[in-house]
Amino acid sequence: MTHPRGGPVAFYYGTDEIDRLAAFDRVVLQGEAYSEQDIASLVVRGVRPLCYLSLTEDTGPPAQWQRSESNPDWGGHFVHVGHPGWSEHVLGKAGEMRRRGFRGFFLDTLNIELTFPDDLPHLLTLVAAIRELTYPDYLLANRGFGLLPQLAELVDGVLFESFTSRWVDNGYAPWPPDVLDVHARYAEMLLGLDVEVFALDYADTPRLAQYAQERAARFGMPCFVSTRDLGTLPS
Repeated sequence: MTHPRGGPVAFYYGTDEIDRLAAFDRVVLQGEAYSEQDIASLVVRGVRPLCYLSLTEDTGPPAQWQRSESNPDWGGHFVHVGHPGWSEHVLGKAGEMRRRGFRGFFLDTLNIELTFPDDLPHLLTLVAAIRELTYPDYLLANRGFGLLPQLAELVDGVLFESFTSRWVDNGYAPWPPDVLDVHARYAEMLLGLDVEVFALDYADTPRLAQYAQERAARFGMPCFVSTRDLGTLPS
């Protein structure tokens, strides 16, 4: 899909690359990786930088809100979302990053409906608190299907991560047909809500990247394609 600024949204967890990031409308970044001057440089060029926020996993030092279980892929501890200390921690980071110049937030790790379903009401409460604290900043939720449709009343956009492709042991590959069908039904549901919808996919070949982008386009979703660590930007 073509776009006047090179793309509506980019996800980049590396550092530097300010000039290349300026080609996008919105960029999702790790807050600690960029200075106030970096963020201001993007804003003055018409870019809206969004800061990454994890809402159910904590990669920090041991804390009372952490569960004993951890994410096998990334190593962060799952948390008791309703713990007052966790809410204070997340809202404190949001406030700090707002002062640093970020113009919105990317709300990640929302898919806990199968692992910790009892925490879903607490998670929705936390999203509502972020909305109140940061309004009118842009909020982009990653999936969060177990929170719909209420989530759509609190955020501006929803990202469908891994819409077409997935990580596999030796690289990346499309999802099997039955999963693609399920994802299509979720996409149709999202497009019926009052939110912007985007896709994020992973690829290591031009053919897979093109397939992901073309499939997302059929559902009206701009698609950003990267690698698992979100450490690359398109040339």
